[in-house]
Amino acid sequence: MQNDKLDLDGFDHKILRILGYDGRISITELAQRIGLSKSPTQARVRRLEADGVIIGYRAMLDPIQLRLNHVAFVEVKLSDTREAALQAFNTAVSQVPEIEQAHMIASNFDYLLKVRTSDMEAYRRVLGEKISALPHVASTSTFVAMEAVKEIGLGNVT
Repeated sequence: MQNDKLDLDGFDHKILRILGYDGRISITELAQRIGLSKSPTQARVRRLEADGVIIGYRAMLDPIQLRLNHVAFVEVKLSDTREAALQAFNTAVSQVPEIEQAHMIASNFDYLLKVRTSDMEAYRRVLGEKISALPHVASTSTFVAMEAVKEIGLGNVT
């Protein structure tokens, strides 16, 4: 239902907010927290999954515990922005594990990447060996994050 506007009610929004923070909650606990019985809650979750609102469940990992606390945002300007070049860049960027996010931007650059590594030395290698080698990269500009003030997923759906 990507092209159709979904009609989500208050219960749906509560389900999404709770699952956004705790994807492992039981249906019984979820039902109690939203104020419905188990069967309609389970039916709503299945509908939200079938409609593509809920696209999956995953473990959220602590990057500090994994020693991946160096975050850089990279502006990327491409030498070619025709569709084939964009697709080549999109395909290649998805193969670089250090790139957590990649967004096409309407600005004086073409993409903004969020890159997570262990330290500046590791970032420098990723930039030189992987990001700069992506198809059609003309230039990059790096901004290093000093502190993550807020970093969550879509658990705050209203």
